[in-house]
Amino acid sequence: MAEHVDNSDPKGESLMEKIADKFYGHDSSSDSDTETKNPAVKPEVEAAEPSSVKNTVWRLFGREKPVHKVFGGGKPADVILWRNKKISATVLGGATAIWVLFELLEYHLLTLICHILIINLAVLFLWSNATTFINKKSPHIPEVHIPQDPILQVASALRIEINRALALLREIASGRELKKFLAVIAGLWILSIVGSWCNFLTLFYISFVLLHTVPVLYEKYEDKVDPLAEKAMHEIKKQYAVFDEKVLSKIPRGPLKDKKRE
Repeated sequence: MAEHVDNSDPKGESLMEKIADKFYGHDSSSDSDTETKNPAVKPEVEAAEPSSVKNTVWRLFGREKPVHKVFGGGKPADVILWRNKKISATVLGGATAIWVLFELLEYHLLTLICHILIINLAVLFLWSNATTFINKKSPHIPEVHIPQDPILQVASALRIEINRALALLREIASGRELKKFLAVIAGLWILSIVGSWCNFLTLFYISFVLLHTVPVLYEKYEDKVDPLAEKAMHEIKKQYAVFDEKVLSKIPRGPLKDKKRE
């Protein structure tokens, strides 16, 4: 009797296991099928969402690169964006000291250069002669040479920018682009007004300070600035479209513009 019970238990257990495998195996297979199907759909949805978000992001001046890359991505960009605060503060402090000397104290450039040379030459001359009496080593005066490659690179970059400016002025003067013509005239008019308020040195110092403050502030708050700038640009385009329809479209174009249309 005991043997019969012992022999029947494995059969009952095997039967229950088969039923459980059929019942739960179907659910697990269906779940696995849905899981195998869903991951194929999820990456497409997840991949589509960032692309749509990326396409809707609007940046100031239509830029696609980070602010650091816009400024060249090198040491000048690090100084402008305050990556190294000591160097940036030193550059800005030096510019401020120069502005105070020439503008507030009314120092002249030639006078400043002569005084600096007089002090340095006098100190080095007395120090070199004093070492013979106190039996000490004379000061080491390094040899200073202006390298050729950086000067050529700066001159080449300056030449390219000047040629671009001249080409732009020629294009505007020939009557091809009315929009650029109005923009340049407005910019020169604003610059003339600002120039009547202050001299060239003060204007250069203000530009230098803005160059070292505005980009770093924009980089910090660009997510808040870009939406406001986008709204402003849409409003400007609307106003320009109205102005173009009522005024600019009635102005006769230059001969080069007519030839281009033909």
